[in-house]
Amino acid sequence: MKASVEGSMLAERFDDAEKDKKKKRRSNRRTKQNLQSASEVNEAVGVSPECSGINGTDSLTSGSVGNSMKQLGVIVLPPNEQELSEAPSVGSISMPLNDRVGHRELIKRKTLSLAVKLVLLVVLVARGIILVHTGLLRLLRRHWIGMMFSKLSFMSMLTIDLRFLHLSDSYFYYWVFSGCGWAYCRIDGVPTDILIGGVPAQNRAVEGDVVAIKIDPLSWWTKMKGPNVANSNTAVLEDCNLLVQDNAVNDNNFKGEDKINADQDSSNCRSSSGQKNVESCQNSSPYRSNPFPEKRYIYEDSNTTQASPNHLSLIGLTGRDSNNRLPCDESASSKINSGSEQSEVMNAVENMCLLVNSFPSKRPTGRVVAVLERSPRRECIVGHLNVKQLIFSRDINKKDARKNKNLVSEHEYIQLTPIDPKFPNIMLLVRDLPESINGRLKSGDAAIEMDLVAVQIDDWFEESPFPEGHILQIFGRGSEIQPQLDAILFQNDIRYSEFPAIVLSCLPQVPWELPLKELQSRADLRNLCIFTIDPSTATDLDDALSIEKLRNGNYRVGIHIADASYFVLPDTHLNGDAQFRSTSVYMLQKKIPMLPALVSENIGSLNPGVDRLAFSMFLDVNVNGDVVDRWIGRTVIQSCCKLSYEHAQDIIDNAFDFESSSFHEDDYPKVHGHFEWPDVITSLKSLYEISKVLKYKRFSRGALHLDNPKIVILFDENGIPYDISFSEQKESNFLIEEYMLLANTTAAEVICRAYPEVALLRRHPEPNMRKLREFTAFCQKHGLNLDTSSSGHIHQSLEQLKEKLKDDPVLNDILISYATKPMQLASYFCSSYLKNNEQEWGHYALAVPLYTHFTSPLRRYSDIVVHRTLLATIEAENIYMKQIGKEVGGKNRCFTGINFDKNAAESVECRKALSAAALKHSVLSAGALADIADHCNEREKACRNVKDACDRLYIWFLLKQQKVLLSEARILGLGPKFMSIYIQKLAVERRVYYDEVEGLTAEWLEATSTLVLSISPNKRAFRRGNNNKWKPLSEAVLLACPNDLKVKVDNCNKNEEMKEDSIASDMNKQHVSRSDTEIEPLFFPLTVQPLSKIPVALHAVGGDAGPLDFGVRLYMSSYFG
Repeated sequence: MKASVEGSMLAERFDDAEKDKKKKRRSNRRTKQNLQSASEVNEAVGVSPECSGINGTDSLTSGSVGNSMKQLGVIVLPPNEQELSEAPSVGSISMPLNDRVGHRELIKRKTLSLAVKLVLLVVLVARGIILVHTGLLRLLRRHWIGMMFSKLSFMSMLTIDLRFLHLSDSYFYYWVFSGCGWAYCRIDGVPTDILIGGVPAQNRAVEGDVVAIKIDPLSWWTKMKGPNVANSNTAVLEDCNLLVQDNAVNDNNFKGEDKINADQDSSNCRSSSGQKNVESCQNSSPYRSNPFPEKRYIYEDSNTTQASPNHLSLIGLTGRDSNNRLPCDESASSKINSGSEQSEVMNAVENMCLLVNSFPSKRPTGRVVAVLERSPRRECIVGHLNVKQLIFSRDINKKDARKNKNLVSEHEYIQLTPIDPKFPNIMLLVRDLPESINGRLKSGDAAIEMDLVAVQIDDWFEESPFPEGHILQIFGRGSEIQPQLDAILFQNDIRYSEFPAIVLSCLPQVPWELPLKELQSRADLRNLCIFTIDPSTATDLDDALSIEKLRNGNYRVGIHIADASYFVLPDTHLNGDAQFRSTSVYMLQKKIPMLPALVSENIGSLNPGVDRLAFSMFLDVNVNGDVVDRWIGRTVIQSCCKLSYEHAQDIIDNAFDFESSSFHEDDYPKVHGHFEWPDVITSLKSLYEISKVLKYKRFSRGALHLDNPKIVILFDENGIPYDISFSEQKESNFLIEEYMLLANTTAAEVICRAYPEVALLRRHPEPNMRKLREFTAFCQKHGLNLDTSSSGHIHQSLEQLKEKLKDDPVLNDILISYATKPMQLASYFCSSYLKNNEQEWGHYALAVPLYTHFTSPLRRYSDIVVHRTLLATIEAENIYMKQIGKEVGGKNRCFTGINFDKNAAESVECRKALSAAALKHSVLSAGALADIADHCNEREKACRNVKDACDRLYIWFLLKQQKVLLSEARILGLGPKFMSIYIQKLAVERRVYYDEVEGLTAEWLEATSTLVLSISPNKRAFRRGNNNKWKPLSEAVLLACPNDLKVKVDNCNKNEEMKEDSIASDMNKQHVSRSDTEIEPLFFPLTVQPLSKIPVALHAVGGDAGPLDFGVRLYMSSYFG
């Protein structure tokens, strides 16, 4: 409404200025352009001129609107007048929509009429943009047309009916930013992401928002990099899958699937809905404000109802209200999820996939129509206050201030610049600032700019280029480690406070002893040689291994997992807290555990020499690596030894000789019980031999392994980082990995057999098509053959290239780095939510149809959920076996055995047993399980963000301490203005700009892709209209004197010379790794081509003055200049 009134005032101004012909011509041109653009928008959404009201007539009445809505199956209840008057228009689409339906008379009114709003809603519904289910009319009434016209009304968890979805219409997706001013976003089922170009098209959406978008016409799509070849390795629907890739949060603490996957771009991870804001989480107990009420999954008796397991899973899928999670009416659930509507939505997505695959050289583009759900990131944005800008604006307005006798205006704002460039600047009202900050501003304390401040976005008005917010917390100086760590945890909503007393009250008393009841009801395995293999610093020991050779020549491999579900009982405060935390967080020098230390490091951890409760799998494996039999159940074990990866590797390499005189027991762990070192050595070597067979078989089946370089930051005795190295994954790591993968795959298969509707699984679809093409283009450009038709072919191609590049390991690291970019993050999901798309259940990297997490319950809540489902499965299987008169634990087990007896699983007796076991072991309903899956995904992403941010922080601090860090680099791309390089020391890519650098001349030879850089002392820092925009040479080049390698700069800038001399002097005073001393500068003139090697100098940037980063300069020398 405000925008419409302003438009009328502007029109009147132009009418009053008719005497001025130039202004009149400009006014006429603007009017024509506006009418023309309004007509184009109307045509784009299918609104005729008669309906749009451009000609000044209302052709649609409220009665016709009501009839149209009834035909579409939507009942519209009129809101009260107050709600209508309070509904402003939405962002970038509000102006064309208002122009479309409004008259000049309408602009002069104080409020929009109900009829006009109904017309707009009919237009949106008819075009398939949005249709709200009748069960949500209460929300629709409360947020009247809020989805489009209430300041981008943010409504969470709406049930959306997309039955009228078409190719040119809106989709719901998760917002993903890739840079400032442009963004990529994803649509479930579409093989490539959508480009949202420009701030107007983004329409005030930020990273992580769930939004509706409008797909642009095909002619507007941009060109995509890479070869124009459609991905043809799978069918159309499989082509539409998004690729998900698991990522190890901490390589030293994660096992199994986490170890085989490469680091991913965290910006591509889907943001989870329903996360509580920071304030509510801190001010209320997790078990009371828990967003995931646990519902029991119970099979109904077929005698009382015609329901089947599939029908019951439908209740679990939709049997909850969007807001309060209360059970819904069964008929309503059926209506919402009718198969015909789902199939129509799938057809629309399939059509989109066909269009994308038909034009592989085109990148889809679109624009944001509305924000449906706020990102949790809006509530915890960290940045620096821009005090200088505030002081500058005050100086400009001094005259007005003197007149008003008030220096501070009532509407004076100060800007916050986020340290994350994906977010816009945020305006903070000065009068609402905390007293501590206001006092420092009044006293002229400019050092406040150096402090890290957390803010929350409150609103973003359509007439404002920036959102408004308020301050939540002040952390301290940005150049200090502790304020940065606090800000990192705050940004990611990590609960790092101590466990509350009510949670600790759920723990058993200490000293704890093994209960006699558990010893009698579990299998006693304390006579087996069982041991753990973990990082040397690990304290939470989740898994242990054992092996026996059978008489038939097979091996019985035992995989023993800590039984955390015994201590973490459902409906307890301990369970609620663990569920909220969801995962342990690793911060290099600190760990924030998911469970209290008494459980995670003591009574629940598989420590050596003590009796512990476990969940064990025995897998009988033959010499070909086939599992021919298995047993799963609860056990009591006693680990005899805690091995580190280094110890295990010494045994594998035959470097461990306990009989040698040089053997010192203090250097190796103690062997407990009646076992000796020969027992441990024999078992470990047997496990290693079998793991090699399993690994070969897995990769033959099509698995993919991306061995990305993992940075290890070295700390001194005071906890100060002094150097960087790379960790190398050894055979002992792969040994553990194979057995953890096998256990996780087995667990997924078993729970899907018993509870196919409520299995918590982990999916990993195919790669991002756009980024995969870019990787293929890079390989083709450098003459490297790459087959991307499947995960197995990618792995084989990379292995062949690794062998080909064995003399150039850095180039191989570059290829692996490029290969990780198309990979997206794996995610948990509830099986019933993809019931009709089982081809999307698979794990792309592992090349298995089913996968889950079972092996780390001390640090992942998802594993505890899987443990409970497995316990219910075993319980139901035992009940059923007793009922039919078979031996419990015998050969023909219907669920946990090798062969699945589907007929037995579907029998009435078995279903009753499953229902009773599900109730006993708290198997969740589909809806509750889906919420937990979403929360675990969101917490996993937050944990990964914390780990990456801590790595960046300590690397930055290392560079700050050393002043300069030298490294070799490889040129990935060249051009007339900048080069892209791969920095070997940090395994990252950066750009070095050399255009508009004072004293530096760049000659680009495009025909041969050659760049010649030379020193030009007479080159002036002059450019027409912008004399002072040239950068000094010191920002692009660290120039060393050829005689003593002291830094030398142009004599005209003495301050720069003193600064650089200081840096050169500091290079000798600070810690410099041995590899740095071997790096020599190159000489000007410099001639380089793609993949050339160049030395670079790294230095810290930001901290007190902005986000943490590091600058890159060429490390050069010259006899001239």
